[in-house]
Amino acid sequence: MIVRTMRLVCSGFWADVRLTELHGRWVASADTPDGPSLGLGWFPVDALEDAIEPFDGFVEELMTTVPEDLRWR
Repeated sequence: MIVRTMRLVCSGFWADVRLTELHGRWVASADTPDGPSLGLGWFPVDALEDAIEPFDGFVEELMTTVPEDLRWR
């Protein structure tokens, strides 16, 4: 299993996230001030969006820094 780590950035802060594929589904976890947040999806961007959902109001801005090779649905 390969776990990809990255830092998503927006104005004022960043979020460290991890992403892996497991049995055809994508699993992401993000570090939040309240602890880890998990996201699941059929595609990497869906899992990442779910994982960073606690950063309400900044999700869109954080998602603009997702690497291009993960932006497919």
